[in-house]
Amino acid sequence: MRLAVLSDIHGNLHALDAVLADIASSGADLAVNLGDILSGPLWIAETAERLMALDLPTIRGNHERQVLAPDVAAMGASDAFAAGRLQPRHRAWLQALPATLQLTDEVFCCHGTPGSDLVYFLESVDPSGLRPATPAEAAARAGEAQRGVPNGLILCGHTHVPRALRLADGRLVVNPGSIGLQAYDDDRPHPHVVENGSPHARYALLTRRPAGWQVELRAVPYDAEPAARLAEQHGRPDWAAALRTGFMPSPAAVETAQPGRAPAP
Repeated sequence: MRLAVLSDIHGNLHALDAVLADIASSGADLAVNLGDILSGPLWIAETAERLMALDLPTIRGNHERQVLAPDVAAMGASDAFAAGRLQPRHRAWLQALPATLQLTDEVFCCHGTPGSDLVYFLESVDPSGLRPATPAEAAARAGEAQRGVPNGLILCGHTHVPRALRLADGRLVVNPGSIGLQAYDDDRPHPHVVENGSPHARYALLTRRPAGWQVELRAVPYDAEPAARLAEQHGRPDWAAALRTGFMPSPAAVETAQPGRAPAP
C-alpha cells in the first residue's frame, strides 16, 4: 500500500495542483487530507471545488471549525477572508467532515493531536520558541491512539513542519508538512515562528513494507509567484513573503507594506 498524506492546504490551489500531479506519478493507492483546507487570502472556493470533486478521505482542522463560526467579525483575517467566499455547498461539505478518522486498522488520522485540533503533536513551544517535541511529550499527546497496534501509524498536521517520530512503544507519528504555506508566526502559548526555508509544497508518501512504514517527506516545486501576488492584492504582505521564500518577513517589512500576519495553524 502506498498512501499520500496531504495537510494544511490553506487555499493554495497552485501548490495543491503540483502535489496532486506528483501523487499521480507516484503510484499512490490512496490519498488522505488532514485539514486546514481553505483559510487564507488565496483561492478559497476554487480549492473547495477541486477537493470536493476528488472526494478524498478528509478530516477537519481547527480552521474548518473556525471559518464555520457564526461571528465573522470575531474571526482572524485569514478565516474571515475564507468565510466570506464560501458557498452553501462548501459549508455543508466542511460541516460534514469528522475531527478524526480511522483510515485503516493501522492508520489513524488527526489534525493536531487525537484529542485536540489546536495542540502541536511533534513540536513544543516554550518561552524560547518552537522546538521538536520529546518522545515522552509526543507519547503523552498520542494517548491511546493506535496503542498496541503492530506498525500503528498516526498521521497529524497543524504545525506545517514535516517530521516523523517513532515512539518507544513502536507507534509511528508522521506530519507531512503543509502544502500551502511554508512559514507563519503565532503567539500561543508563547511567541514563535515556523519556517520551512523554501516555498516547496510539502506532503508525505508512505509505503507499507514488511518491516513497517517507509516515509518519504516530499518537497514539490511549483510557481509560488501567482499566490504571492494574490496575497498582496488581498492585503497580506506577510503571506506573500512566506509563500515566496518559506521564511517570515521582518516585522518592519510587513508594517511598511501593510499590517497583517500569516495564520496561526
